[in-house]
Amino acid sequence: MTTSATPPADRAERYARITGTGSALPARRVSNQELAAELAARGLETSDEWIVERTGIRARHFADAQTCTSDLATRAARHALEAAGRRPEDVDLIILATSTPDMVFPSTATIVQHKLGIQGCPAFDVQAVCSGFVYALSVADAMVRAGSARCALVIGAEIFSRILDFNDRTTCVLFGDGAGAVVVEASAEPGILATRLHADGRHREILQVPGTVSGGQVSGVPLLTMDGQAVFKLAVGVLDEVAREVLAAAGRTAADIDWLVPHQANIRIMQGTARKLKLPLERVVVTVHEHGNTSAASIPLALDQAVRAGQVRAGDTVMLEGVGGGFTWGAVLLDF
Repeated sequence: MTTSATPPADRAERYARITGTGSALPARRVSNQELAAELAARGLETSDEWIVERTGIRARHFADAQTCTSDLATRAARHALEAAGRRPEDVDLIILATSTPDMVFPSTATIVQHKLGIQGCPAFDVQAVCSGFVYALSVADAMVRAGSARCALVIGAEIFSRILDFNDRTTCVLFGDGAGAVVVEASAEPGILATRLHADGRHREILQVPGTVSGGQVSGVPLLTMDGQAVFKLAVGVLDEVAREVLAAAGRTAADIDWLVPHQANIRIMQGTARKLKLPLERVVVTVHEHGNTSAASIPLALDQAVRAGQVRAGDTVMLEGVGGGFTWGAVLLDF
């Protein structure tokens, strides 16, 4: 892991660099066979073969009733800080991407801040669904470059199992719970090379949880709904476009990418993206088979798994990209 360097006095030469990664998963691993049995009890037919063929997913993790999103986020953050050789008191910024916060407010980031024993630094949530971590990392990059922070925690954490409709076999088999985190520090050496973010609210209805709280009651439908074919068609196109956009911004080409760490939504989407960039699948980090789609947690969770497995190493050029409800999408190119 590359360590942070002291940035020069001239802020124009300040960069942001990832110096540590971490992740956390709930203890309960739910295989396709186990989930299929639970759905069969509801009168829904599915199978391991059906799920794997369409998604590449073989298992996912579900949190128990006592676990909060902030608990997973805090665990992942501690692992990232340990990897970076930093202590909680070194942190001067916390940005947490989630669509499943502990409560309406305060932000889950402030709850994580308290659980880490930190006081005073800015802490806030970012909500861009599955693109949330890319959005949060882009904000942290800008704040570190501007001199507003020197050591940031950027976290993606979700407990999607609580917003799934287990009477809809097309969606409930896709998602899981988990968290991933990175430490981003000011550095004299380039780390994060370029970021690009986009959104198009015209497509909000193809992936949404169309419910809210009003007058102490749930208004609307508080469960996830998705038009899978529409999401797939849109995702492959915009991910290719934003990948090329961020490469151009950094003055790099697809041939410079050592590792692609995409949002872990569906193996077919990831394969389609790699194909368009002419990247061999061996250079794509894939964890969807074990974790399912963990929304904002999926990219940092996959990145940490790849780092700890010895795949992503210091000096590698890595592209992170995600697409999610909103409709949102974005990419980050970085030298690790």
